[in-house]
Amino acid sequence: MAAVEERKGLDARDVIARVQEENIEFVRFWFTDILGQLKSFAIGREELEEAFEQGMGFDGSSITGFNRIEESDMIAMPDPATFKLLPWRSREHKVGRVFCDILTPEGEPYQGDPRFVMRRALARAKDMGFDHYYLGPELEFFLFKNDQGTEILDRGGYFDLTTLDVASDFRRDVVFTLRELGIPVEYTHHEVGPSQHEIDMRYADGLDMADNTMTYRIAVKEVATEHGYYATFMPKPLFGENGSGMHTHQSLFQGDRNAFFDADDKYFLSDVAKSFIAGQLHHARELAALFAPSVNSYKRLVPGYEAPVYVAWSRRNRSALVRVPLYHPGKEKATRAELRCPDPSCNPYLTFAALLQAGLEGIEKGYELPEPIERNLYDLTEEERLSLGVNHLPETLGEAIEEMAGSEVVEKALGKHIFPRYIDLKREEWAQYRVQVTPWELDRYLAVT
Repeated sequence: MAAVEERKGLDARDVIARVQEENIEFVRFWFTDILGQLKSFAIGREELEEAFEQGMGFDGSSITGFNRIEESDMIAMPDPATFKLLPWRSREHKVGRVFCDILTPEGEPYQGDPRFVMRRALARAKDMGFDHYYLGPELEFFLFKNDQGTEILDRGGYFDLTTLDVASDFRRDVVFTLRELGIPVEYTHHEVGPSQHEIDMRYADGLDMADNTMTYRIAVKEVATEHGYYATFMPKPLFGENGSGMHTHQSLFQGDRNAFFDADDKYFLSDVAKSFIAGQLHHARELAALFAPSVNSYKRLVPGYEAPVYVAWSRRNRSALVRVPLYHPGKEKATRAELRCPDPSCNPYLTFAALLQAGLEGIEKGYELPEPIERNLYDLTEEERLSLGVNHLPETLGEAIEEMAGSEVVEKALGKHIFPRYIDLKREEWAQYRVQVTPWELDRYLAVT
């Protein structure tokens, strides 16, 4: 088998020894399809040693976006550095998990594996002299009574700590669960919407954070179930309320040095940082179908609900697509760019990889960053925004997917296997949505036409 790049942490021998010593009965193998859905199968501990040596075969034709049935044989190669016990499983019958890289029968990295897409983007960054792509996504979500509707549990608001917030114990238990999974948490709080919450992971390197984001989503759902609730990362489940975003903080490091910081620049941003941000702004419309991947995503990306839709950057203005937090002396390593448009339903491997590739494209080609816009973009007319050179994100999934279809940068980021498959799947989703007759249309038109 062709080995993927090894990472720091447990190796296969460490995992096998721990499984034996702690009497861990099963190990779950995790990977994702191209839409970001977590896939899993379990093996007994007796099979683990052979699995680390040769991987485990499975039918790739049954996984969304993977191979056709005549090319269906795939191999899941476990990454021992990702081994963790699942806290929500029985302590008596322990279950572990590992993330997997998907290989072809010849042992080569499978081009349709989202994790490989992330590895390829990080390799490009490495080739350009950047050792780390640090990410700090802030995933918001709603907590409902069950999965049959959107009955809220409280009417709390931003940072509320009152009896309105019935989910304090829930958030506490999510934090404990994430800690057991090796994911440190910076802070938690009630969000703006009723029954809406945010639990922020500490920043991590690119592939680790993509894995952590997948783990976070399933951990939140598992803890919600234990509490008798249902958690959803659907971007806009409630009409008239803020949607759920995934503000994503990003920086590039060369060794221990933050490549985004420049003490002599009036914004404390290096040329690298400026070109990186310019790359993401320049290609933002092409990237939208990745970071806002569903029909519902564009119900969130509308003016008036704190979701940024205007392609600009700022230091204080949260209506812009990218915000650069103000520099504080002694905090050079914290210099970063916060992209505020992604939502938490996206495939983190594809989204983070494409964001990185767009930023690297800006660096490689020397894109120039315009001046920041500190005015509230929501208060400007369309003519005023256009006079400032400020474009806006696509307004529908259909518009977004056609923007992406013509993007050389996104095609390079996703590769020739995933790129056309993703577009086909999203065009189909948009086509299915377009033919629906909604209650709004019946209320609006039935009695008057």
